[in-house]
Amino acid sequence: MEILLWLVPSAVATAVAMLWVGWLGREGRGEVDRDVAVRRIAAALEPERRRRRPAPGYAAPQPERDRSTGVAVRPSRRAS
Repeated sequence: MEILLWLVPSAVATAVAMLWVGWLGREGRGEVDRDVAVRRIAAALEPERRRRRPAPGYAAPQPERDRSTGVAVRPSRRAS
């Protein structure tokens, strides 16, 4: 048990840092400018045809799916 005592300082430092960041992050939450919020909602609800986004595409075609039967079969040898 004594060997775990070296973890105590790092655990205390981590706990203090988490509490400090949590406390600092509380301020400013919930206060959103009404005009900014209205602009964000309007942009999100804008019809798709007005948005100028490129159509999603893929760099390479999808490979054909292998129809597996669930049975492993070795290729047959050619008779010579």
